[in-house]
Amino acid sequence: MSQRYKLTIEYDGTNYCGLQKQPCIAQKSIEEVLEKAIFLMAQKEVKITYSGRTDSGVHALGQVVHFDLQKKFLDYAMLARLNNYLRGEDVAVRTCELVDENFSARFSTKKRHYRYRIINRYPQLVLEKNRAWQVARKLDIKAMKRAAECLVGQHDFSSFRDSQCQSSQPIKTLDKVEILQNNEEITIDFTAKSFLHHMVRNIVGTLVYVGLGKITAEEMGIILAAKDRTKSGPNAPACGLYFVGVDY
Repeated sequence: MSQRYKLTIEYDGTNYCGLQKQPCIAQKSIEEVLEKAIFLMAQKEVKITYSGRTDSGVHALGQVVHFDLQKKFLDYAMLARLNNYLRGEDVAVRTCELVDENFSARFSTKKRHYRYRIINRYPQLVLEKNRAWQVARKLDIKAMKRAAECLVGQHDFSSFRDSQCQSSQPIKTLDKVEILQNNEEITIDFTAKSFLHHMVRNIVGTLVYVGLGKITAEEMGIILAAKDRTKSGPNAPACGLYFVGVDY
């Protein structure tokens, strides 16, 4: 009988091609380095299943994966060994759990949580370089909050959907869009069961356009109703996006 393991991992996505393996790209993926660490520990090749794909440059605080092994390890032993083999990588295993074979990191998900970080200041970023989007001009947070209100609920999000999105349909239910400001840092938190490809980054790019006064808060509803990606704002940089966690 095999044992299923559930890992919660964090990573800095700056130097990776994304979570998923990209055979045609020389840059390594998070999936690749994690599967290699598991192989070095167990001497067995595995295929991990993850809760949500992240693109190149996107970070994670609580990405969840699962995999099966015939050999059984204690959770704390696997945690220590995997982190040892991950030394030198910008990836760490935060927790390890032994779970039932019916658990799926992907299909057991009830909610996924993302956060986008903006640093609203003129001086270049040093400590936050590659970890947030720097917007030099002052943003109107109140206008951004008004614009975000119309996005909550079930909608056709085609206006914020990447052209390469593989989802079978564009209708999603956005449970939360919360914008908070703490001095120069602005965070935008999103919660939904699932998201379209680049949906969060396209929404953030449009909200920043609202904050800069390039479009009005009231136009966000018009953009949403248009179901046309050419009507919305730019795709926000990957460096500001974080996969925060999953509810099961």
